[in-house]
Amino acid sequence: MMHASTATRKARQAGAFLVIGGLAFLVDAGVYNLLVFWVTGDGPLHGQPLVAKIISIVIASIVTYVGNRYWTYSDRHLPHRLSRYAIFVLCNLIAIGLQLGCLAFSRYVLGLDDVIADNVSGTFIGQTLATVFRFLTYDRFVFPHEEPAPPTR
Repeated sequence: MMHASTATRKARQAGAFLVIGGLAFLVDAGVYNLLVFWVTGDGPLHGQPLVAKIISIVIASIVTYVGNRYWTYSDRHLPHRLSRYAIFVLCNLIAIGLQLGCLAFSRYVLGLDDVIADNVSGTFIGQTLATVFRFLTYDRFVFPHEEPAPPTR
């Protein structure tokens, strides 16, 4: 059975994770729409929606790392290790694959290529799947709880 303080901590982390995810969602959607559709008409990557999506997700992933590291999981002692960054990148590559898969399916299988279809498939559906995946992996693998090393004498 989960202790009340553990449940409270988990609820706080889930709330912070969702706030950071919401901010990343806005960054992803905003950058993607600017690159593909601009404000009115064609953006600089109009014919390359998957490239635009990769760029928007990478920028949003930076937001998620900083936000989650310094807010969601700020209570954790996390020594700087290259392996943690490698795991973060690996998790985000999988998450990018989830989002790109949704966008590619909509664009190239269903033939839907307007602003609404791209935002529903690549941003809403894709981002939702990617956020659930990140939530399940960040806590365990990217920002694991580690006890600080005892001081040496």
